Amino acid sequence: MNRLADRLPALVLGVVAAVCTVRTYPLIDAVTLQGFSMTDAASLRLVAYSAGALACFIGALLFVAGLLPGRAVHAAGAPLFGRDAEVEPQGRPGLRRAFLVLPALVVLALLGDQAGSWWHRGQEVASAPPVEPAPKPEPVAPPAPPLTAKPPEPSPVAPVPPPLSRPPLSPPPLASPAPPPAQAAPPPQVALTPPTPPEVLPAPPAVAPPVTVAPLPPAPPALPTEPDGHRDAVVWLAVANDGREIMSASTDHTIKLWDIGGKRLIRTLGMHRDMARTALFMPDGVTALTAGDDGEIVQRKLSDGTVLHVFSSGANGGVNKLAISPDGRRAVSGHDTGNVIVWDLEKGSVLHVLTGHDWSISSVAVSPDGRQALSASIDGTLKLWDIESGRQLRSWHGHDQGAYGAVFTADSHHLVTGSGDLTIKVWDLDSGREVRRFEGHEGTVYALALSGDGKRLLSGSLDGTARLWDMESGNQMAMFDSRTGPIYAVAFAADGTVLTGGYDRTIRDWPAAGGDGVVLFAGAPQ
Repeated sequence: MNRLADRLPALVLGVVAAVCTVRTYPLIDAVTLQGFSMTDAASLRLVAYSAGALACFIGALLFVAGLLPGRAVHAAGAPLFGRDAEVEPQGRPGLRRAFLVLPALVVLALLGDQAGSWWHRGQEVASAPPVEPAPKPEPVAPPAPPLTAKPPEPSPVAPVPPPLSRPPLSPPPLASPAPPPAQAAPPPQVALTPPTPPEVLPAPPAVAPPVTVAPLPPAPPALPTEPDGHRDAVVWLAVANDGREIMSASTDHTIKLWDIGGKRLIRTLGMHRDMARTALFMPDGVTALTAGDDGEIVQRKLSDGTVLHVFSSGANGGVNKLAISPDGRRAVSGHDTGNVIVWDLEKGSVLHVLTGHDWSISSVAVSPDGRQALSASIDGTLKLWDIESGRQLRSWHGHDQGAYGAVFTADSHHLVTGSGDLTIKVWDLDSGREVRRFEGHEGTVYALALSGDGKRLLSGSLDGTARLWDMESGNQMAMFDSRTGPIYAVAFAADGTVLTGGYDRTIRDWPAAGGDGVVLFAGAPQ
């Protein structure tokens, strides 16, 4: 149905583009003869018809390519991090509406122009004087030549200089030879002295102007590498309940398990067929749940990575984000089609498929009491759901751009969201009101984590920094600058220090009070 809804506007736009193109042909000849001028009616009509044809042709191509769908769907595998996190998705409703209205406007303009042409021709015919037959010309005698030659009138163009006069080939004959002068005295001989040439001074030697060359800034120190590290961006971090292990997900498709104390890779837990997005420790402490753009949610054993169960989203698309209920009975996944799925992990089945978002899901979260789920989309819409019944409890436009991070507070009555509009907001879920706002990031806020005691909030941003906030006052407590690109993942270590992962493929540990961090686990060599 969506495909038909895209092909019909494409057909209409193509027909209108063809009509506009046909109307340009006679105008091209007229403009060629008269010359192009923005004050000439034919030139203006040619520009208008050409612009209409081009706009309609572009619109038809966009509809045929599926870039202006009635319902926005991200292309499978399109990353929602890095630069793409700040780019509006293809298929904006406003752009779609504009191209739906465009053919009607162009047709009205064509009809108006045609009607104007008919009226103008009618006025010309009505106002033209009657044509009388031209009288036969009377024979006219050729004019007599003027008595005196009149010099030609000067031409308005630059005059042509007269031709240079040549000396005659032979001297003209003289009337009579001149008699020789009587006793003519020879002229006095005067010695002519050539003038002294002026003294030529030597040219001063050329002096090169002073040149100041700015030095290049010092190159950043090379990051350490290790063969077992991630080969692409780290987009998710999770800390085990005992605080001894970290699990990471990367756009290199892999899930890795790390030993914090030993600072070593325990194992590559598994791989997805496309970008890995989320990796979560299950409450039982022996299994993990991972998800990726391949549309699969995989339950694995932590001890050796054995796959225990695969939950496939099917036509619902890739899994952008995943959350688990505290008791481990339910999982909530958000997909690039805009659908949200509630999974029964005990039975290995689907509990609900929740629809209502018009854009790709950018974040999901489950409340600490396990009763509610939050879904956010890349248009800034937030929706609150009852997990067991699948009923929508509340929907509101929380941000001007996508909300890429979401976390519930311990009381399950408040929610924190971070967004591409550079803000972090705290919401009262009972009233739906914004109760606090954190500002300071200069790029999309992509990840959020709340400390165990609920007093500190950690945010990671595409501006390359992570920031620590006081939940009570809203003040910034510390900033951690990676200087190596966007930060996509944040977490609190068991000792209260800050963990980050990002574009540079590393996992870093930062002191909670601020300052420089250390590379805990380096990325693989490039």
